[in-house]
Amino acid sequence: MLKQTGLFITFFCLFSSKQIFAQNDRSYLQLISGTNLSFSMQSIPGGNFEMGSKDGPEDERPVHQVKIDPFWMSTFEVTWDIYEPFLYKDFEVAKNTGPLAPEVDAVTRPTKPYLDMTFGMGKENHPALAMTHYNAIQFCKWLYVRTGVFYRLPTEAEWEYASRAGSNAAYSFGDDVTKLGDEAWFKGNSDNKTHEVGKKKPNAWGLYDMHGNVAEWTFDQYLPNFYQQFAGKTADNPVAVPDKLYPHSIRGGSYADDAASLRAAARSASDPAWKQMDPQIPKSNWWFPEAPFIGIRLVRPVKLPSRAEINAYYNEPPIEDY
Repeated sequence: MLKQTGLFITFFCLFSSKQIFAQNDRSYLQLISGTNLSFSMQSIPGGNFEMGSKDGPEDERPVHQVKIDPFWMSTFEVTWDIYEPFLYKDFEVAKNTGPLAPEVDAVTRPTKPYLDMTFGMGKENHPALAMTHYNAIQFCKWLYVRTGVFYRLPTEAEWEYASRAGSNAAYSFGDDVTKLGDEAWFKGNSDNKTHEVGKKKPNAWGLYDMHGNVAEWTFDQYLPNFYQQFAGKTADNPVAVPDKLYPHSIRGGSYADDAASLRAAARSASDPAWKQMDPQIPKSNWWFPEAPFIGIRLVRPVKLPSRAEINAYYNEPPIEDY
């Protein structure tokens, strides 16, 4: 795991009365304490799968066996409804049913964007977008302080495993690309904009918009040759722990991408060009003003990390941009 840095976050017992959710064997509803906001999480079983593609680009090879521990993943991409209280403190205060707890008030928030970060595509039930990798992790930290539950970004391996939902085909529903319009918003049907989450068919594990709508951050550094070390082996919950500002791995494709970019195995990478419009020097750690196609999906691992690991994950300081 990452080296521990920063201050210790107040730790809430994950199985105490302070954790507020309703759960069954497949999914649960996470309430954000002090508000009327909630989001749903799907139970993803552990197992083995074949990661990568034998017919895809070089960075998807070789196909290799991967073992994944069980986890929960958010049913939908994180929407502005949930993200905006983190983004704007005054908005959070307005949504809160009481005074903000000191721990919540102390969380570092993004600098207010100088653009409309919805880019006119819609806000209610639409995916939040254009946040940096660092911003995405700080949102997870805010959720942790709010709920007492450790949420994080998926690893690349977890993301592909969840996207496939037991399928070895190009898409979770098979190889027939003519069916993609029933499952995803992409270049062929999106009118070049995001859409409300959950309007297309879910995959076999109950996850919506894994293909298209917005592409999604993973935790991993993007390494084109990362899979090569696993040839002929079984990788156990692999992760390319990030130690550089660029690039990080992005999955799922977006409303602006063609069908091939929405395949379960397709990989893409963050790009400093997404900040070309940013007038700040150094450039913001929080926003990609030229990436209105990237968003967030959450993971909660069944195996709880230690307190030191949780704090290391949330408190890794940002790398100064250039």
